[in-house]
Amino acid sequence: MGMAAARFLFSFMLASLLALASLHGAHAVHFTVVNRALNTSGGMRFENELGVNYTQQKMGNSTNFIWNIFNETTPADRKNVKNVSLFVDNIPGIAHVIGNEIHVGAKYIEGITGDIKTEFNGVLYHEMTHIWQNHGNHQAPNGLIEGIADFVRLKANYVPHNWAKPGEGLSWKQGSSVTARFLDYCNGLHQQQGFVAELNKKMRDGYSDNFFHELLGKTVDQLWTDYKAKHAN
Repeated sequence: MGMAAARFLFSFMLASLLALASLHGAHAVHFTVVNRALNTSGGMRFENELGVNYTQQKMGNSTNFIWNIFNETTPADRKNVKNVSLFVDNIPGIAHVIGNEIHVGAKYIEGITGDIKTEFNGVLYHEMTHIWQNHGNHQAPNGLIEGIADFVRLKANYVPHNWAKPGEGLSWKQGSSVTARFLDYCNGLHQQQGFVAELNKKMRDGYSDNFFHELLGKTVDQLWTDYKAKHAN
């Protein structure tokens, strides 16, 4: 290799390292994955078909995706979270969040049918949203909090077959896929299609149903009626 080529290669590598350092400096989130259920079938399935490295990568990918959905372009926009941990535990249920920890049930992993990565990623994006979203100082309806998490899952294209179809449901705050579909409708009404991002921003310090009227010019009940009418046929 000639001197000119060597200098070019060195410059390229240095620029790449600086860019990488800048990226990590901006994000500055450490992801930890611990499988505490290795003595179970689900824990072994996680180890063999998903694994720590894959899960850490998806935790990072989902974090970037969520920040983009919430239009949080700078660290000042985001919640101040430096460490996120995921534990595979021998617990009932699918998954839940405690603080900045995600706990995934080994029995759930054992029972996944179809493509395990697609199903697992959908759950991961949902639970990671709970880490990063604002909760309205715990004043927001739980159905809305769950709906926002499933809205992110919807936008990430990890929709399971048993989800509610557009227009289904009894209430806008029913939660999960029902509320996610409704929020997707509201998002389409916003001029910049950033309704969910603006709603999440408003929910930093509290919550009011009036946020819907402030952002879209109609009460949430009016919006729900319009949404149901749109899909009535």
